[in-house]
Amino acid sequence: MIQLREVSKIYEMGNDKVYALDHASMEIRRGEFVSIVGPSGSGKSTMMNIIGCLDNADEGDYILDGILVEHYSERELARIRNRKIGFIFQNFNLLPRLTAEENVELPLIYQKLPSQERKRRVNEALEQVELSNRKKHLPTQLSGGQQQRVAIARALVTMPSLFLADEPTGNLDTKTGQEIMGLFHTLHEAGNTIVLITHDNQIAGEAERKIHIRDGKVKEEEGDADRKDGMECSLCQ
Repeated sequence: MIQLREVSKIYEMGNDKVYALDHASMEIRRGEFVSIVGPSGSGKSTMMNIIGCLDNADEGDYILDGILVEHYSERELARIRNRKIGFIFQNFNLLPRLTAEENVELPLIYQKLPSQERKRRVNEALEQVELSNRKKHLPTQLSGGQQQRVAIARALVTMPSLFLADEPTGNLDTKTGQEIMGLFHTLHEAGNTIVLITHDNQIAGEAERKIHIRDGKVKEEEGDADRKDGMECSLCQ
């Protein structure tokens, strides 16, 4: 589903070049649950932005569903971001003046879906994250864990093929973080592809595979790489 081949992202700092990503290569197959773990400044956010089609690589190739991302038009990339990828962020990114259900409905409005279809999907998504009884509440009336559940429901509602989560437990206490991770495991068991980006090694360890990133360089744990090699490649079907 995702292939990065020798991908670099370079920033000019005076006369120097700084590699936020330094010839990074990795592969994520459809239906996998993969974590990308590294300290602050390691290149995690840059990696997320490139995988999520929010930014472009300066060098190398990013192949999404068998097609080079550079071959997609801007309109096609916008469609991918709105329909194919469900984004979940550390800070929730909820609109404060909208209720839980209105926040979840927003991407469906952008898709111009009929009102009845939007309502059905919103109710189903909020039910999946066990928040139906709080759908009329504003974000300020919800706990951090509940706000993250709303954010997950907002990602769910478009029925994406990829969930891209950036530090989804970073602003939560340990107990609430584990509840959110339980939701990700449920999503994975339902066949969804999940890429979780985190600085927390324990959280990263809950994924099927763990990919390390430091100073823009990517390295996979040997045991995880062996397990990956034994899996069926959906790109070859």
